[in-house]
Amino acid sequence: MLTIILAESSLELIPKQMHNHPSVTSYSKKFKKDPSKTLLDNSWHFAAMKGLDNEIKRGRPDIVHLTLLSICTTPAFYEKHVNVQVHTINNKVIKISNDIRLPKSYHRFQGLMEQLFVEKIIRSSEDGQILMSIEDSDLSHLVDGYDQIVGLTTDTPQKTTFEKFSKLITENSCVMIGGFQKGHFSSDTANILTQEFRIGTSSLEAHLVASRLVYEYEKTIFI
Repeated sequence: MLTIILAESSLELIPKQMHNHPSVTSYSKKFKKDPSKTLLDNSWHFAAMKGLDNEIKRGRPDIVHLTLLSICTTPAFYEKHVNVQVHTINNKVIKISNDIRLPKSYHRFQGLMEQLFVEKIIRSSEDGQILMSIEDSDLSHLVDGYDQIVGLTTDTPQKTTFEKFSKLITENSCVMIGGFQKGHFSSDTANILTQEFRIGTSSLEAHLVASRLVYEYEKTIFI
């Protein structure tokens, strides 16, 4: 099985210090939502995010949504050859069952994530099976036990193609893709990696990297 981790992902609830900012209060009033139970989204909360630590990597839950859809709608995922987990910028880890069917609508995804952050577990309405769970955990704990931990990043001179890279994946591999808009993996994340590769010469969006990686991996396992 291939494990994909979206590392340092832009997924979190609105930080407490932002709750009284005008852009947050107006959003909360308009949509009748509690800011302590609302995803941070720079489309709405951009002004409030000014000066926030690590601002460039925060407030983009849509990136996580698109990337998860690119992975969780593939044959390899449905046939349990691919495992995906989300590590957030605030060191929370979301574990996702291969039986989940993620909503295609961003607004429904937003509601699902907000429910998960508050309730910690999402269960199937049919049989009570756990479909998603969230817990506090850092990356070093999350990747313990993998034979190789490979990061896909532009911050390395070592180039490859998706086809060549897919052939390097072993039975117990973990591949990290950045779940954020701009920048590179933090030094803490980079120190965990056993190898780093860049795909081509230009920067690619996370959902594109994920979908092409899974497609090439499927070819290696004859799906």
